[in-house]
Amino acid sequence: MKITIDNISIDVEPGTTILQAARQIGGEVTPPAMCYYSSLENSGGKCRTCLVEVSKGSEKDPRPMPKLVASCRTAVMDGMEVRSMTSERVLDARKGVTEFLLINHPLDCPICDQAGECDLQDLSYEHGDSGSRYGFVKRTFEKEDLGPYIQLNMNRCIMCFRCVYVAEQLTNPREHGILDRGWDAQISTYINKALENEFIGNVIDVCPVGALTDKTFRFKNRVWFTKPLDAHRDCPTCAGKVRLWMRGDDVFRVTGRKDKWGEIEDWVCNECRFHKKKTSDWVIEGPTKVDRHSVISQGHYVGLKKPNDPLEILIGKAPKHTIDIHKVSDVNKPDIDLSLIAGPAHSDDFNRSNTAPQPKEINLQESKVKKNDP
Repeated sequence: MKITIDNISIDVEPGTTILQAARQIGGEVTPPAMCYYSSLENSGGKCRTCLVEVSKGSEKDPRPMPKLVASCRTAVMDGMEVRSMTSERVLDARKGVTEFLLINHPLDCPICDQAGECDLQDLSYEHGDSGSRYGFVKRTFEKEDLGPYIQLNMNRCIMCFRCVYVAEQLTNPREHGILDRGWDAQISTYINKALENEFIGNVIDVCPVGALTDKTFRFKNRVWFTKPLDAHRDCPTCAGKVRLWMRGDDVFRVTGRKDKWGEIEDWVCNECRFHKKKTSDWVIEGPTKVDRHSVISQGHYVGLKKPNDPLEILIGKAPKHTIDIHKVSDVNKPDIDLSLIAGPAHSDDFNRSNTAPQPKEINLQESKVKKNDP
């Protein structure tokens, strides 16, 4: 079937959606998607960010569709013509949808671990407005621990349902879901049940915002200070293909490898994700190719390694090669490795006995400036 999107034509197989056809074209014609996930059945149709205008239904019925349609749920018809970035109606609708998604979302990007790789940040930057017209009290929730590895912050959730589909299709049985309805709807578990399935950590990777975060990585580092490396290991549970986020020679977190649409290529088990935090556990393949527009690309380290270079050159100089701040300042306890502790760093991980050096006394008479000095 032939479809034309923003004056670009492409032939696709029957059953292809408009969003899938747009992704085959690529570039700016591809609508944003906050809830659709190609590897999850029944995903899509929740966030409405992928709205497009169908200016021609098909060759047999050339009438335009009266309303904007969700491209992730609308199948292609032969001869269909679609307007995405070239439609003022679409741009205005995405602006409105973005404002709606941000109604209850807190402005806590400075302390959110998702900052720098957040789909909602990108959506707001590309399609949002500078302010909000919402003047009512936002709904708020208490933070919830979903087991030993996952922290839930419902204040940030946009109800995309991705995590529910992951749990439904990867784990057995599913332990969490959507509770209540309408304004009171929320992601949670009954009686605070822990999520302990071997593949439940993938809900962190599919979350487009910072609602589900890795408790072993929380508040340890900013994503743009780390360098992503593709690596693998011989794992009996999953494919063992992951992305290591390193600073120096320390592995701060392990995630699945994502394609250019931000979707996981291979599901990762909990053993690889949460327990393999040493470089020796992995076979390093090389630096991840990061989009140059991403804040993660600020390291500029791709292509530095030569065939016989040691691993240190590939992963960047460790801080101790220039100065070991822990030896100089005695901030950390000698036996504490921040990248290996379970969860964020606390005051117990630092030396309390060390006091800040007292400022030197200043001779006020010597420091006075003479009247006639220029």
